[in-house]
Amino acid sequence: MEPPTSSRLNSRKRRKDGSGPNGASELDGIPPKMSRRSLGLREPAPFSDEVEIDYSKPYIRVTYEEAMRGTPLDRPVRVYADGIFDLFHSGHARALMQAKNLFPNTYLIVGVCSDELTHNFKGFTVMNENERYDAVQHCRYVDEVVRNAPWTLTPEFLAEHRIDFVAHDDIPYSSAGSDDVYKHIKEAGMFAPTQRTEGISTSDIITRIVRDYDVYVRRNLQRGYTAKELNVSFINEKKYHLQERVDKVKKRVKDVEEKSKEFVQKVEEKSIDLIQKWEEKSREFIGNFLEMFGPEGALKHMLKEGKGRMLQAISPKQSPSSSPTHDRSPSPSFRWPFSTKTPPSSPANRSRNESAVTYDISEDEED
Repeated sequence: MEPPTSSRLNSRKRRKDGSGPNGASELDGIPPKMSRRSLGLREPAPFSDEVEIDYSKPYIRVTYEEAMRGTPLDRPVRVYADGIFDLFHSGHARALMQAKNLFPNTYLIVGVCSDELTHNFKGFTVMNENERYDAVQHCRYVDEVVRNAPWTLTPEFLAEHRIDFVAHDDIPYSSAGSDDVYKHIKEAGMFAPTQRTEGISTSDIITRIVRDYDVYVRRNLQRGYTAKELNVSFINEKKYHLQERVDKVKKRVKDVEEKSKEFVQKVEEKSIDLIQKWEEKSREFIGNFLEMFGPEGALKHMLKEGKGRMLQAISPKQSPSSSPTHDRSPSPSFRWPFSTKTPPSSPANRSRNESAVTYDISEDEED
């Protein structure tokens, strides 16, 4: 009985509305969280010719219903997935993850086609067969690797490896003169569909490399690869070296421009800061100047105060009007010049003058 294609099967597409990690939902078949020590394997998956199979027990396939219910631990559901696996990427790993989680108890066998078959039926590969074998061996979901896997699965091959189901995306795979190489597997009810991861494939990666060929050639020449190793002609090698030098000059010019912009920006910031400080200082200076030399400044008050003190100092003191009037006697040493006689006086003052003359004469005599 062929298993139905439903949303319960694993999907390599990420769902944004999922509740699980990275947007995945319960329908993705991702197992619940386990202890840390069970998340990884210490050894790569063995090759099929290194694994012993007990052929004494008869090969009896399990049905899809039995596989979904769960099988005993000593009888896992043997699922087979094949491919080229060139430039092993996350799309390959997610496909194998879906195959591993198809059933509760799954043993995943992965077949990798050889270089001869791949070059004949599909085309040239970037990685050789040994590199592709090794890449699949180190995928955590893989339990066993079949080297030199057949392009078309035969009943003998299925019986030899005791395969219960074959996992692959449901898109018809036309090759080797057939519209779908998995058609007989689907008719036998052994096909378990998976879904492709959009946006990632070996062809997409090769397309990126071809599109940016010059960039990668220049990068590898810079890292020490020779033009012969890269299959680059002498003229192209010189062209790539010249482009590398031009890019370096452009980068330097760009760096200088960025540094000059930063310098100009800093100068502008400093100038604005200086202008603001100058305006503040000028306002302060003008205020202090007006406070000192303005119409009502401190200097005017100082001059007025100094002028008042000067006038007060040079002006004579007036005698009080209420003080008594006394007769002032002439100075004892006062005499008319060139004469010993006193000037004529009025009769009223005659007696006073006589006493003065007598005083003067006495002084002369004493002299």
